[in-house]
Amino acid sequence: MSAARTAAVIGGGIAGPAVALALHKAGIETTVYEQHPVRDKAAGGTIALAPNGVAALHLLGAGSAVEAAGQRLDRQIMTLGGDRRIELPGLPGAGPYQAISRAEVSRILRELAIGHGVRFEYGKRLTAARENERSVTAVFGDGSEATADVLIGADGVHSVVRGLIDPGAPGPAYTGMLAFEGWAPVGVESDERTMVFAFGERAYYLYWATPGGGTGYGINLPQPTPMSLTEARRVPVAEWMTVLRETYRNDVPGGALIEGTDPATLQVNGALHIMPPVPHWHRGRMVLVGDAVHAPSNSSGQGASLAVESAIQLARCLRDAGDVPGAFRAYEKLRRRRVEGIAAQAARVNRTKAPGAVGKALMPVLMRLLLKTAMKPERTMAPALRYRIDWDERVAA
Repeated sequence: MSAARTAAVIGGGIAGPAVALALHKAGIETTVYEQHPVRDKAAGGTIALAPNGVAALHLLGAGSAVEAAGQRLDRQIMTLGGDRRIELPGLPGAGPYQAISRAEVSRILRELAIGHGVRFEYGKRLTAARENERSVTAVFGDGSEATADVLIGADGVHSVVRGLIDPGAPGPAYTGMLAFEGWAPVGVESDERTMVFAFGERAYYLYWATPGGGTGYGINLPQPTPMSLTEARRVPVAEWMTVLRETYRNDVPGGALIEGTDPATLQVNGALHIMPPVPHWHRGRMVLVGDAVHAPSNSSGQGASLAVESAIQLARCLRDAGDVPGAFRAYEKLRRRRVEGIAAQAARVNRTKAPGAVGKALMPVLMRLLLKTAMKPERTMAPALRYRIDWDERVAA
């Protein structure tokens, strides 16, 4: 018998619909509560789903739709200063990455969940929760309440549920960079199945040729102080374009990509954050999943993939454990070491993106170390990319 029959999921991005689908698969009735009135179609920009994430999506029945909507990426190239191009070794048999917008992944998961009978309620801002021995009640800002056997926080790096579980829990750490995304009708020296990671003269960026011509790109702009998404979007786009032109003017093809971008299409995505290790993943009948508990640097290429994996593993634990505390303990045991290991590895890479004066002087040494690591894919990449979940296997107590 499952540890829970009903679940209230807070957050309707990627982790929320993913855990709702996994819980449905486990026979647990679920409702998802999202604080926004409707989903922001532009939220989050493009992400790269790793092979392990795509495999997890196939377990939920969403893999084929994501592959059809995404852009397959088979090769990765790293450049330093534009004059040195190094093809990073692949991992045979692991599968390709998929470049796709975060909003599209969310839509696919949400529509699939709705098709399975999962309810979504919008305009529901969580403010408090009450627990007893048998249930937990979510209290929302509009005065409404919802009671279920468990409450799952899938509400991102600024999670309210995390604070309810542990008022002293750490918050997200700012990486020192703001994210932007754009597209330009500019050709580059790579094909549509190649992602290029470029360490420019003053800042990091990445780019990929898009089907039908042109080039998409993502920017990690060093910024000493964090800016919320609202604050970043309050700055006139013309001002951001001036900053980006100055930052990338000597980079190839970065300078041409910025110059070729229609300012009206520049997407401002705000500050990039990571989650430091969270001491308490759960308390009582409340538990965290996805970015609310493990948001690695975007350098990992694993944020959304790990969120989907954790959603599935949490559902398996609730399915197989005899009680809620036991399910949550099994879930944390399955996930903590993996997600914190990937986050730590990505943090080391992330420091080369906004290194500061000392770091810039040491950049050649840092890059040699990075390349030495990257050239051993079976040791450094295989544990992350070859990870697969056996849904039918019972979770040990």
